Amino acid sequence: MTTSLNHMKVWLKHSEYPLAKKLFRLAKRIRTFEVRMPKAVNFCVYTIYVAIRSLCDVTCRLFIAQPAFRGRCEKVGSQLYLYGGVPLITGPLHVECGDRCRISGHTTFSASSHVCQPTLFIGNNVGIGWQTTIAVGTTVSIHDNVRIAGGCNLFGYSGHPLDAKSRAEGKPDELDRVGSITIKKDAWLGSRVIVQPGVVIGEGAIIAAGSVVTSDIPPFVIAAGSPAKVIKSLSPSAQRFIPNKHETRNNGSSKHKEAKSCAI
Repeated sequence: MTTSLNHMKVWLKHSEYPLAKKLFRLAKRIRTFEVRMPKAVNFCVYTIYVAIRSLCDVTCRLFIAQPAFRGRCEKVGSQLYLYGGVPLITGPLHVECGDRCRISGHTTFSASSHVCQPTLFIGNNVGIGWQTTIAVGTTVSIHDNVRIAGGCNLFGYSGHPLDAKSRAEGKPDELDRVGSITIKKDAWLGSRVIVQPGVVIGEGAIIAAGSVVTSDIPPFVIAAGSPAKVIKSLSPSAQRFIPNKHETRNNGSSKHKEAKSCAI
């Protein structure tokens, strides 16, 4: 049925017959038909739509998503906030989560089959963004106040061996390519950051968007690139400093270029 309709649509669109052209224009009018209403009515309809959507989201989060996530984890603290569903958890993964965590439902937590008890530890006040993947080799420890932006990948294991024949046979990855990942407190990973096994990211460090972290990052620095390199040092207080408008104007274009180069 669908194939016949598609053939009919193509014929109407390309046919030179006057009747076919008229039918095609009529079909387009029907497809774009709408009911025009006053702006006040449109606003009321939109308000009702948002209220219903929000009510459904809150209901699903409170009575389905968060209880389901708590049921899968070994320990979950208070004030958990899941948005967008329930994270996908695969394999024999041990998950512990602290207080006041915000986790996107569009995330994946997986476990390596090499170790008996791969463990994901999430501290307090941690934010994990949309479409983040955390593949736990031995352990992944995310300390307090860490922010992980959307699209990040923490790879404690690769999932496949380097040898093509072994991959084709479905064998697991080599043991020397499985390791732990530690992200110390107050660190921030920008969008699409990739972290490889055996890495420790220091306290307060900031990893620029799109970077690939292959080795340890010291505390209170900005790192960027592939592989990620330190490009700027930060003091603990400097991370909380936001210049006012007067200072921004006086700093000139050189400061603007520096900030742009370090953008997360």
